[in-house]
Amino acid sequence: MMQASHTQPGFLAALIHRLAGIALAMFLPLHFWALAGALNGADFLDKFLKVTNTPLVKFAEGGIVVALALHMALGLRVLAIEFLPVRERTRVAISICLAAAFAVGLAFLLDVV
Repeated sequence: MMQASHTQPGFLAALIHRLAGIALAMFLPLHFWALAGALNGADFLDKFLKVTNTPLVKFAEGGIVVALALHMALGLRVLAIEFLPVRERTRVAISICLAAAFAVGLAFLLDVV
């Protein structure tokens, strides 16, 4: 059973921020491997891009973009709490962060950007 403090919006925002950071940390080795392979020649990069041109990988890319946007937005929220003299309404700020992150992910999936 979760404690009462674990159901607070601030705790949930911190949890989402950390989970998004973990997702990014898991993605980075694959990203660096692809970049290192691309430096070794165009042949590797062509093979890698062919493998990544599937709907499942596109969906996963959208997920990592959402994770990046969530991590950034919630990180900015933490910085604002720490360094600005403004006290926020936690639920509103978290809702704005989530909406912005999913809008970025949707724009990525729809090839808007």
